[in-house]
Amino acid sequence: MTHLTIHGLREALLAKQCSVTEVVRAYLDRIQRLNPQLNCFLTVTAEQALKDAQDYDAGRKSLTALPLAGVPLAIKDVLCTKGLRTTCGSKILEHFNPPYDATAVERLRAAGAILLGKTNMDEFAMGSSNENSAFGPVRNPWDMNRVPGGSSGGSAAAVAADLCAAALGTDTGGSIRLPASFCGIVGLRPTYGRVSRYGLVAFASSLDQIGPMTKDVRDAALLLSVLAGHDPKDSTSIAQPTDDYMAALTQPIRGLRVGLPKEYLNEGVDAEVAAATEKACRIFQELGADLCDVSLPHTDYGVAAYYIIAPAEASSNLARYDGVKYGYRFSEARDLLSMYKESRSRGFGTEVKRRIMLGTYCLSSGYYDAYYLKASQVRTLIRQDFLRAFEHCDVLLGPVSPTAAFVLGEKTQNPLQMYLIDVFTLPASLAGIPGLSLPCGYTSQGLPIGVQILGPHLGEATVLRAAYHFEQATKEERRTLTL
Repeated sequence: MTHLTIHGLREALLAKQCSVTEVVRAYLDRIQRLNPQLNCFLTVTAEQALKDAQDYDAGRKSLTALPLAGVPLAIKDVLCTKGLRTTCGSKILEHFNPPYDATAVERLRAAGAILLGKTNMDEFAMGSSNENSAFGPVRNPWDMNRVPGGSSGGSAAAVAADLCAAALGTDTGGSIRLPASFCGIVGLRPTYGRVSRYGLVAFASSLDQIGPMTKDVRDAALLLSVLAGHDPKDSTSIAQPTDDYMAALTQPIRGLRVGLPKEYLNEGVDAEVAAATEKACRIFQELGADLCDVSLPHTDYGVAAYYIIAPAEASSNLARYDGVKYGYRFSEARDLLSMYKESRSRGFGTEVKRRIMLGTYCLSSGYYDAYYLKASQVRTLIRQDFLRAFEHCDVLLGPVSPTAAFVLGEKTQNPLQMYLIDVFTLPASLAGIPGLSLPCGYTSQGLPIGVQILGPHLGEATVLRAAYHFEQATKEERRTLTL
């Protein structure tokens, strides 16, 4: 049962091939067996999940009325859950219990989903490997000695290892797409503002976006249908109708214009990743798509711009964690200043402190124009690159990352090398456009490789359609992970 997709599980439940309680127990048993090795879950809500399952089986809740009825899901631990601790992978919020649900969580519950627990992550979503969590690193289920990607590594590994039917992640600079690629699943970052950020603990407010992490494209479309839509509680939420993402999947793609950014297949890309991406191009061509070369000339500036803008916003957002109102407080402080200093020094991890200091410096008097303002101008140039590219094509295709999953500890001593892993995901985040990662092959060591499909503003339906047809054409090549 735990190997099923959401739509496969729903069919089994409606056909009464299994009960909801049986499904939930199967997942909980698997979590109990595998989580000590993988470290995907920080909190498991076994008692409540079984209670919700029994409500379905006893007829107190209808299995037919809601699209996610009886489906066990996991939530990245950066989304507020009422009465259930939300740590953001940080010691500073280790015992924080929010008084409300995030809108995305609220919508999943309203659609009938059963919450299995909260997943591990890089602290405050700052990281590309999930090694920055205060509660230990997550391990990649394809190779326990490798990273799952970050910052949504717990969600990605949980879906790949069949510890949940699907999960929510967040993507600031690639934190859904990168772990989806490393773990061999589907991960969708929607257009900025398409999914409400209300109740998402902020890292970089102009970049953060919530999205689904699933076993296949159809599930991604289903979850987006539940999550997307205007929310008056989020001032950045887009007040436009959503598309019928499920209906879009099967529309033909013959004649679809697929752009190939020349900057995304450079000499820095691993040979096996490049070969898998080139094969994906050929498959789209065989499906009737029209390939065309495009240029995104400011791609090389994406990393530099992002690592000024995101830390600057993080510096502002994380100023609230001062040990006064909530979160960790150093109890032996002599005065107010030492309480601030010690609470933040002891509560935050190394990477978070690095980014706070970098962001504070960039925003300081005399440096704002030289750094933050200049980075914002570069961001506009990157967005214009995409606007021009989408005048000639419907979607863009390229690798998610220059490499497949790397070994734990390999890049932790070199932050710049770690930051460069996001070189192909950061530009889309800066531009606020949708992007999807889906499996397109494997390395000689058996590690998954992901291909990235990018679309124009609010172009999720087209992205999902292209991904679905590619997935159908390559499903025989998908490998089953056995744990």
